[in-house]
This record gives sequence, structure tokens and C-alpha cells, in this order.
Amino acid sequence: MDTTRNKDIVRRFYEEVINTGNTETIADFISPGLIETDGLIRAHSGIQGMIDHVQGVRKTYPDLSLTIERQIAEGDWVVSIIIAQGTHCGEWLGIAPTGRKLVYSGVNVDKVVDGKMVEHGGAANLLGPLLEAGAIRVVGQPITGASSPSTPHS
Repeated sequence: MDTTRNKDIVRRFYEEVINTGNTETIADFISPGLIETDGLIRAHSGIQGMIDHVQGVRKTYPDLSLTIERQIAEGDWVVSIIIAQGTHCGEWLGIAPTGRKLVYSGVNVDKVVDGKMVEHGGAANLLGPLLEAGAIRVVGQPITGASSPSTPHS
């Protein structure tokens, strides 16, 4: 239960796999029994599920970059506060590619046991990117999208 080591494993996963799209080393970071969580939903993903996830996200955002702003660790758990950005080049939530660089903030929660991530989940602030992509609009406002990239708020 070395929290410094666990934070380093998560940080390296984001830098070496997520930010590059290189899934060849994913088994160095991910347990075959990886569980992904989304709210109350827990699903076995494993290594192949994470490979599919990374490849799918990078089809939509080929230049995706996650920056860890802060990490907090306790026991096996690592919380990473992140800023993500990428150019919207593929369909996303039914939204046609806009070619815009979208930026959002989020919090990822990972459980690391014996040097591998065994659970992954989190939440993202997608209001700005959805407004930027034109998927939603403020009531009474025309659907035009903003002229500058959305910016995350603290």
C-alpha cells in the first residue's frame, strides 16, 4: 500500500498509454480483472476492454492529452484531478466532428493493487464541451457554438 508508488503507476498510465494511444504496454498498468465503474454500474473490462476504450477515444480525439493537476492517495485508492483536451475529429455522443479543440476537467478514481489498476472510474465536467460542440444550448440562445475553446471551471 505505497501511495507514492500507486500515484506513479496511475500517472505513468495516463502519460504513456492515454496520451500516446500506445496500448502495447497496457498490461504493465492494468489488471486482467479490471473493473470499470460508471456511477452505480460496475463492469468487468479487463485489459482488452481498456484497449478498446483507449482506441475508441483516440478515434474521436486523436490528439487527446490528459494533464494531472493534482493527485490524492489513500490506501489502494488514487484520485487524479485532470484537465483533458483534444480535437473533436470523430463522432462523439452522436455529434458529428466539429474540428474544435475541446477542453474539460474531470476526476478519475483508480484502485491499484500489487502494482496494477484493478478498478477505474470517474466523472467529467462535459457541459463546456457539449456547448462548444453545439450539442446543447442555453435556452433562448441561438445554436452557434462559441468561437474559442471551452475552458474548465474550478
